[in-house]
Amino acid sequence: MRRTAVLGSAGTLIAGTLMVGAIAAPVANADNRDHGRSEARGVQVAADRAARQGINWTDCPTDWAIAKPIQCGYVSVPLDYARPNGKQIKLAVDRIGNTGTKAERQGALIYNPGGPGGSGMQFPTRVTKKNPLWTNTSKAYDFVGFDPRGVGHSTPISCVDPQEYAKGPKADPVPSSEADKRAQRKLAAEYADGCAERSGWMLPYLTTPNTARDLDVIRAALGEKKLNYLGVSYGTYLGAVYGTLFPSHVRRMIVDSVVNPDQDNIWYQANLEQDVAFQARWNEWEDWVAKYDSKFHLGTTRAQVEAQWLKLRADAKKKPLDGKVGPAELLGFFQKAPYYDSYWVPVAQALSAYAAGDSKPVVAAAASDMTDIAGNIASENGNAVYTAVECADAKWPTSWRKWDRDNTRLNKDYPFLTWSNAWMNLPCATWSTKQQNPIEVKTGKGLPQVLIVQSTNDAATPFQGAVELHKAFKNSRLVIEKGAGSHGVTGLVNPCINSRVDDYLLTGKTDKADYTCTPHATPVP
Repeated sequence: MRRTAVLGSAGTLIAGTLMVGAIAAPVANADNRDHGRSEARGVQVAADRAARQGINWTDCPTDWAIAKPIQCGYVSVPLDYARPNGKQIKLAVDRIGNTGTKAERQGALIYNPGGPGGSGMQFPTRVTKKNPLWTNTSKAYDFVGFDPRGVGHSTPISCVDPQEYAKGPKADPVPSSEADKRAQRKLAAEYADGCAERSGWMLPYLTTPNTARDLDVIRAALGEKKLNYLGVSYGTYLGAVYGTLFPSHVRRMIVDSVVNPDQDNIWYQANLEQDVAFQARWNEWEDWVAKYDSKFHLGTTRAQVEAQWLKLRADAKKKPLDGKVGPAELLGFFQKAPYYDSYWVPVAQALSAYAAGDSKPVVAAAASDMTDIAGNIASENGNAVYTAVECADAKWPTSWRKWDRDNTRLNKDYPFLTWSNAWMNLPCATWSTKQQNPIEVKTGKGLPQVLIVQSTNDAATPFQGAVELHKAFKNSRLVIEKGAGSHGVTGLVNPCINSRVDDYLLTGKTDKADYTCTPHATPVP
């Protein structure tokens, strides 16, 4: 799951041979309401059609900023899988062929970076940029990225004007009064209304099960009999749902930094669990900053570092920095530290500079860039899809009393993210279109061994998520990075992890039992 924007802050912040007839019928998950046989038949129709048509690969459009030899194309899928011959939407895909020999090729590896709302179109650049972590895998696989339905170049949705969305400073997410709460509730309801007005025709169909069905159609269009898949963050939930709906279509699947797929966790409870985990990871970062007081001069204890953060926050609330950066914008930048330890040093440096009297680094990092039109469009679109998918996937509480009680209670002990997270998701309380029941993720006939990779201290997708998916996918293998918490383990240099990812993708082999790795190196300023 991706926390790149809150309502109270500006956005911040991943040709095959056709095999007609080789596509096995999808498994209808009739036990799950809202995910029945009509959609299963619709996927079969759409996948057969895509297998016949293939993908017309061409050089990518110039304004997509994806250079040769990567190629781009489109796959058509039904808006509504219960009506496979009805309205179609286009999904943007890109690929780069395997770098090894024809004999070494094992198929296409499809990637989803998370969100919901994240674009996977940069995935093939891991090959063109010669990312050493993926050298071995790229010899065997075509790297394929795609924009999920609603995202980027795939029939995008929008909920508000992107420039208005980006404009700061926004209201402080942490309410000081009931009036502040009423104002945020009004903003959330207006946002939900904006989604309905601008993109209402698509909202009922922006669900994780439909994106999983899209993934199967892309598989067919690529000419692949079975899916090789790498999903990170929300991409793990997409993989879990795909593996449930299409167990016999999976060849290899890696899920990294795992969303808890339990039906009771999707999505209201998941966000409350995040608040607890983010606070713990924020505390880790503050301890690390205190350890390097000789570098940052922010104090030798967590409490002293926290006091510097709270002073910056209070100053920005009283008078936004450079007229642009208030508490909401600060949080948009500072939350990167609990997300990724690659941000530990730059976030600490910015806070250190402010404490020494220089606000420029904080402003440069946290303020919206109103001249970045394309970036603001992408940021608004990403937040719109995030909201639409989470609101449509599951039933959300409609009682403000429940939201207020739960978040007030959590904020007492976990204040870093709680209220901003609440406002980001509150549009789901007044959502205009049908909210489904989450699918029951489980092991189906033909599901092969899935590799699950998880750090113990992850803030965005707490560790319990990996444990629950491990239980649901009976034959899965869990690789744990103990004592680490950076989100997205497979993208980090840790030979213990990297070698197991390579072994699984290249040979299908895993350890005979779950395995625990020591953490990757902690940043040193």
